[in-house]
Amino acid sequence: MEFVSIRIITGDVARLVDFYERATGARAAWATEDFAEIAVGGATLAIAGTRTVPLFAPGSARPAANDSVITEFLVDDVDLVHENLTSLVTDFVAGPTTMPWGNRSLLLRDPDGNLVNFFTPVTPAAIARRKDGK
Repeated sequence: MEFVSIRIITGDVARLVDFYERATGARAAWATEDFAEIAVGGATLAIAGTRTVPLFAPGSARPAANDSVITEFLVDDVDLVHENLTSLVTDFVAGPTTMPWGNRSLLLRDPDGNLVNFFTPVTPAAIARRKDGK
């Protein structure tokens, strides 16, 4: 089995793609006006419009209704990311904070209210875990 992507359903694909392109520095590959993918590192963030939902199962997903998933990005310098996103993000949930497990983390909400975490391992143990792939 291969884990391929996380898909966000949104009412405004262009707005959300623009946000993630600006936040990650990666360009989206558009398949249709209702679907784009942003590949960052070894993962893909898929962004799809509400018109794609009935293709799977009508009513199975609602835009801007996520209260349980956090999309995470490993970055070289979380403080620099915070500085770069201050003009783009309107809802920082938690500014750069060093977590008990050794990652420096920045938690924010994207334009649809989805939680996004940018993090940098900063303690020797956290750095070692990343190098070991754990």
